[in-house]
Amino acid sequence: MIEYILLAVVTGAGGFLIARWLDSAKYDLFVTEAKAKARAIEHEAEMKLQEAEGKIKEQELRLQKEFELQKNRYEQEIRERLQQIEKREEEIKELLQAHYLEKEELKKRMQELEKEAEALERLKEEYHRRLKEAEEILERSAGLTNQEARELLLKKVEEGLREDIAHLTRKMLVEAESRAKEKANFIIAQATTRYAGEFAGERLINTVPIGAEEMKGRIIGKDGKNIKTLEMVTGCDIVVDETPGIVTVSSFNIYRRQIAVETIRRLVEDGRINPSRIEETYEKVFQEFEEQVEKEGEEILLDLGLSSANIHDELKKLIGRLKYRASFGQNALGHSLEVAYLAGIISAELGGDEQLARRAGLLHDIGKALSHELGGDHVTIGYDLCKRYGEPPEVLNAIKAHHGYEEPTSIEAAAVCAADALSAARPGARREVLEHFLKRMEKLEEIATSFPGVIQAYGLNSGRELRVIVEAKLINDDEAVLLSHEIAKRISQEVSFPGFIKVNVIRQNRAIVKISAQGKTPEEKELT
Repeated sequence: MIEYILLAVVTGAGGFLIARWLDSAKYDLFVTEAKAKARAIEHEAEMKLQEAEGKIKEQELRLQKEFELQKNRYEQEIRERLQQIEKREEEIKELLQAHYLEKEELKKRMQELEKEAEALERLKEEYHRRLKEAEEILERSAGLTNQEARELLLKKVEEGLREDIAHLTRKMLVEAESRAKEKANFIIAQATTRYAGEFAGERLINTVPIGAEEMKGRIIGKDGKNIKTLEMVTGCDIVVDETPGIVTVSSFNIYRRQIAVETIRRLVEDGRINPSRIEETYEKVFQEFEEQVEKEGEEILLDLGLSSANIHDELKKLIGRLKYRASFGQNALGHSLEVAYLAGIISAELGGDEQLARRAGLLHDIGKALSHELGGDHVTIGYDLCKRYGEPPEVLNAIKAHHGYEEPTSIEAAAVCAADALSAARPGARREVLEHFLKRMEKLEEIATSFPGVIQAYGLNSGRELRVIVEAKLINDDEAVLLSHEIAKRISQEVSFPGFIKVNVIRQNRAIVKISAQGKTPEEKELT
């Protein structure tokens, strides 16, 4: 029994020892595995750390490179800005130098004028003193009264001073022209060479093809109801005559005439012509034209580089309607566009606002779009419209100044006046009724020949020039200048004309020598 107990004890102790040994082996194996895993994790961490360090270095290099590029770009921009500033400083220095020179020249000129004024004052005093002496002498010697002697002397002095006045006038004109002509010619040449416009001729009638002759009867209608309705709703004269295949639409208002033409064309295509159908078709065409002219106005503003958002919708519509308005055969929209472009170029050359000048040029004749409906002159209508819709003061001034209602107060307004004259006055831009043209030519020649010393006067260049021939013995060169101004003044007061008229006074001396050769008829040679 004891043996069994001892065996059991020994067996249990052995089992315990074996279990402890097995646990120790498992522990060592676990520790070994854990150390291996730790080394693997540590290795993986080292690899990720190296990878992260590499990415950080790459990012640092990339950022460094971007920084260098940005730095170089900024440095380049700064250098360019500095160069621009230096260039601008040079321009400012040149302008200041030119301004200083002009100021010195002006100061010098003022001093000369002051000296001339002092000399003139002395001459005036001397004149009055001698005049008084002469009056006393005349009173004693001729028995004239003081008033009669004064009138006689003043008449003689006026005749003597006329030549001096003419000479002074010519001198001042030559001096002013020498300073202004070169600059003005340059600006005008730049403007006209950089823009060329087209013009549409003005017509008073349009013809509409209608096809079969029976369509004329349908257009006239029973008892003329259809044609009366057409004339009433369109405001145009509808002429149905013996001309085959067409009817004629007549009106001074081009806009109404075009609506009437389109209305008739659609009625002919549809075939149904009666008063209600006429009114319905006309209303539809009218609305389409209104939408079209507003769209065209917006397109014109875009073409000119102007913001359509800053211009009232009613003005946009009126700009489009200028296409259907003409003056002296010159299309109003074509004229306004040309004035806008020319005014922009001239204003830019003079240091003004090019966009504002274009805006003023486009709107300077806007009143013509409504002059048929409202009556009155287009200047007042256009001024009131633009003032109502909040146009800038420069635009309002340009509208009035281009017809002399007031003086231009800005570079932009002056540019519009010059551009308007360039557009309207050049040969071929406008045409007028022959009868009016002939009457104006007769009036010009009549005014010129009414002055003493004028031999002959006649118009040239489609009425743009008046050539005046004077007697050389009665009028000298200086008086010819004065005479041209006096004729021009009379013309501006008594004659209405588009554009400008150049008064050209010509005087010449002729020496005629008669000679004969071998008994032949004497011939005359003129030495001018």
